[in-house]
Amino acid sequence: MDKALEKFGNDIAIAFSGAEDVALIEYARLTGRPFRVFCLDTGRLNPETYRFFDTVEKRYGIHIEYMFPDAIDVQQLVRSKGLYSFYEDGHQECCRVRKVKPLGRALKELKAWITGQRKDQSPGTRAFIPVVQIDPSFEGMGPSSRLVKWNPLANMEGRDVWNFLRLMEVPVNFLHSQGYVSIGCEPCTRPVLPWQHEREGRWWWEDAKAKECGLHNGNLNDKKVRAIDLNDNINGVSADIFDSPKVVSLSRDGIENLVQLENRKEPWIVVLYAPWCR
Repeated sequence: MDKALEKFGNDIAIAFSGAEDVALIEYARLTGRPFRVFCLDTGRLNPETYRFFDTVEKRYGIHIEYMFPDAIDVQQLVRSKGLYSFYEDGHQECCRVRKVKPLGRALKELKAWITGQRKDQSPGTRAFIPVVQIDPSFEGMGPSSRLVKWNPLANMEGRDVWNFLRLMEVPVNFLHSQGYVSIGCEPCTRPVLPWQHEREGRWWWEDAKAKECGLHNGNLNDKKVRAIDLNDNINGVSADIFDSPKVVSLSRDGIENLVQLENRKEPWIVVLYAPWCR
């Protein structure tokens, strides 16, 4: 987060959905740098989410930049197909009007953006997202020919994010206390049971592999997700050093056992990582 804000300044913004990605705003606050936040207000969010936006603005002393869908586009969609056509023919058309097109307008003014995507959010579409990448979906839309997309939570698990939020006493959306995990528009979001994956609460009537609204289409298998490697030197951005199959995440007990091993045949590096530290 600190590297992203340092490199891009006012040309980068955090995309905030009103869910646990409030962690991004807390991380940005901890850097001590100024930062921008925008939100896609589809017009169909839960009342609890709108109240949460107000809470976040007051806590952090920020003004969220709201992006709204084009009124004519919405009117045409509703007139031709009704308010709930997505239950019959899929959510893609509605999401394109209410989310994707407004996001495109927001990104036209930016050189980079920050998302709350994690690899464990959706194994079918997000399992291989890098921490830093060239955005394959919106590349070339902004003032720069290449739009950089930062996913600082990519290698964190959901429980790690929640531990951080509790530790820092960050306010969260009231819907989380009602069993909601992944939060989107009211008609397309529902609570999940303890044994269900968080994305099972989104577009539950559709194929699990189709659960992307279009904002991150570059994650899909027919798109090429391009991570920035060490040789790219795009605005000084470096690759995700933890993006390797040789990286192993250990518990405290695992680390204690590791340091007691003798006659090791291969060298290793142990990284103690506290993401909220500067």
